[in-house]
Amino acid sequence: MAVEKGSAFLLKVGDGAATPVYATVAGLRTTQLSVSGEAVVVTTKASGGWRELLSGAGVRAVSVSAAGVFTGSAAETRIKANALNGTLDDYELSFESGERMRGKFLVTRLDYAGDFNGERSYTLSLESSGQVVTA
Repeated sequence: MAVEKGSAFLLKVGDGAATPVYATVAGLRTTQLSVSGEAVVVTTKASGGWRELLSGAGVRAVSVSAAGVFTGSAAETRIKANALNGTLDDYELSFESGERMRGKFLVTRLDYAGDFNGERSYTLSLESSGQVVTA
């Protein structure tokens, strides 16, 4: 696998259509993705003292966090509306290799900050709802 630029790791939000068109969330400086899964332990006396896990079981989730400079883009406005309304929406994460991950996410946190002599910035957190697929 080739080395990829962090600047090419983009967060995009859908436009609400049945087949969404995705717009890049402008102004992001950092984007982070975490994939987690619960382990289902199926260890028995016959396991010889070793823990055994059930493949494909448990709950899997994708978490996304990002931070950047506020630009007032349409994508930022949509994310703010999603946060205020508690709305699930379509999101896409794209990578320099061309790989994409898509799914429904809920904005679980949106923070704005600004110093008197600096720019307005924001951080956000998203949690997946349902299956996240690679495209």
